[in-house]
Amino acid sequence: MKSIIPLLLLLFLASCSAIRVNYDYDRDTDYSKYTTYNYYSGMDTGLSELDTKRLLRAIDSTMWAKGFLLSEEPEFLINILSSSFQAPRNNTVGVGIGGTGRNVGGGMSIGIPVGAANVEREIQFDFIDSQKDELFWQAIAVSSIRENSSPSEREDKIQALVIKTLEKYPPKSRK
Repeated sequence: MKSIIPLLLLLFLASCSAIRVNYDYDRDTDYSKYTTYNYYSGMDTGLSELDTKRLLRAIDSTMWAKGFLLSEEPEFLINILSSSFQAPRNNTVGVGIGGTGRNVGGGMSIGIPVGAANVEREIQFDFIDSQKDELFWQAIAVSSIRENSSPSEREDKIQALVIKTLEKYPPKSRK
C-alpha cells in the first residue's frame, strides 16, 4: 500500500504537464520518398526568438535520429505555427444557500475559481511536399507553459514536445 501512494502522486504530477498531440495525414502518400527536409523561409512560429531556436534544434536532432537530413533542396518543408491561450479552469469551490418551506423553494449557487490560470501553448507542425506544395502530414501539440521557467526547463519542455509530436512520423503503412 505504501508503494502505491508515491506511484499515484507521480502519475498525478505527470498528468498535470501532459503533452497532447493530434495527428492527421494523407493515407495515399508514399512516405518512403521523403528523406530530406527544410523549413519555410521567413517562417513566423509565433514563439520568441530563443524558443524558436530551441524548437528548431530539437526538430533537427529528432529528425536526424529518424534518418532525415536537413537539405538546401528538400523533398518536404516544415511550417510551424503556434498560439497561446488560457485554458478554462475546472477547479472551483461551490458555495450555495437554499431553503424550502410550505411548498416554496429557492436556491443560489456560486462557483469560485481555485488556483492560478493555466496557460497552454498549441504548436502546429505542417509537413508540405516541396514539389507539389501540398500538405501531407500535420500534428498539433498542446502543452501547458510557465512563462517564468528557466532556459533549461524551456529546453527540456520543448525537446519533450518535439519527441512526442514526431514519434508517429512517418505514419505506419496500413496496407
